[in-house]
Amino acid sequence: MRGFSTYTAGGSTFYGAATDDGMIALSPRFPHWPTLGAAIRAGGLAALQRAAEGRAVTHRQIRFELPLPDACRILCVGVNFPDRNAEYRDGSAQPAHMSLFPRFASSFTGHEQPLIRPPESHMLDYEGEVAIVIGRAGRRIPPGEAYSHIAALTLCNEGTIRDWVRHAKFNVTQGKNWDRSGAMGPWLVPFTDPAQIEEARILTRVNGEVRQDDRLARMLFPIREQIAYISTFMALQPGDVIVTGTPAGAGARLDPPRFLQPGDVVEVEVEGIGILRNRVADEGTP
Repeated sequence: MRGFSTYTAGGSTFYGAATDDGMIALSPRFPHWPTLGAAIRAGGLAALQRAAEGRAVTHRQIRFELPLPDACRILCVGVNFPDRNAEYRDGSAQPAHMSLFPRFASSFTGHEQPLIRPPESHMLDYEGEVAIVIGRAGRRIPPGEAYSHIAALTLCNEGTIRDWVRHAKFNVTQGKNWDRSGAMGPWLVPFTDPAQIEEARILTRVNGEVRQDDRLARMLFPIREQIAYISTFMALQPGDVIVTGTPAGAGARLDPPRFLQPGDVVEVEVEGIGILRNRVADEGTP
């Protein structure tokens, strides 16, 4: 099993276990958990995993959807790799505290679905990241206990409309929340081993060309610290998503900048999780 996905088949939406041969639908067996998010909020991932064991594939022709379409709170960590801070060329020192901003589920699409470039701006950029899904509630969580609050990992292309992050003085929310400008998926991988995030390599490719290449261990604010810091000011709840930061190499920071064009294919890959792939399309393109 690769992980748990939300998907559409035959006009109906399911969640289930992703395998090399196709999907094993699990949602019909758990009607009391209508979504994958509901299963996580109930602490049900282990039950889903047991239910998938030995079962046959139910769907092969599918459309991947956002794994957690009902995610209520998605927080993103900005400027979280050493070279990323240097890319700003503003002479600033490494920040003492992490930068945070919200995204909404409507700003993401699923694996193999198009990233949408709006007519208002053609500065659509990519940011490959790992996202963690909280599985156990907590407030003021010590870093040493942070991993026990993670249910699963997934991949994220935290797509950004660059000129819209400068429309106001103090926030980037506008440029980060265009409908379907980013992607998550393809599946949620249950978190079982710190090595899944402490030793993993993250790659972002555009049309096969490697643009971002780094190790999660080089984060300025490791995932343990992210959970501890965020839970200081808000109680984390099962189903909350934290998008943990992108390495250097985004298109806006290249010389000259290289923004995404219709037809471009963006892939985000992390060892042990998989590959998130999306093609770019202009809004309104069939």
